[in-house]
Amino acid sequence: MKFKEITAEELNINPFTKIGSEWMLITAGNRDKFNTMTASWGGVGVFWGKNVATCYIRPQRYTKEFVDSNDSFTISFYKPEYHSALQLCGSVSGRDRDKIAESGLTPYFTDGVPAFEEASLILVCRKLYRAPMKPEDFIAKENDEKFYPNKDYHDLYISEITKILIAEE
Repeated sequence: MKFKEITAEELNINPFTKIGSEWMLITAGNRDKFNTMTASWGGVGVFWGKNVATCYIRPQRYTKEFVDSNDSFTISFYKPEYHSALQLCGSVSGRDRDKIAESGLTPYFTDGVPAFEEASLILVCRKLYRAPMKPEDFIAKENDEKFYPNKDYHDLYISEITKILIAEE
């Protein structure tokens, strides 16, 4: 797949559909070793005068190790025909199996950061901020009970979007 770089002003998506319904992959590492995970929580916007993406990663996720140990990672989006590949990437740990090979996705590197050729949209993100979610900071206490029965709170990442790539068809 060939990609074309665009500016944030040229990006025309519905983030609620892209993130909440179509899901996304968060991918981090380098050419030697990387991992990916499916996510359906996140956002895009402007913060500290920069175009940013937010994502949330639980502590037990293998991909978190790669996000934490690298300056940049990608968030990528796919057409519906890749739903089963994203489902696999969200349910199998890369610690235990080669889920990338099993998914059928083809690694693609941009500025040394991993993504996949099958993506329709890739956001290259440079980490700016990370903070753990803490139960004492929940205002809507029902979310603690509903989403964290195991008390495995996400870390929040705010990252500058340094590059936007769209698939050329």
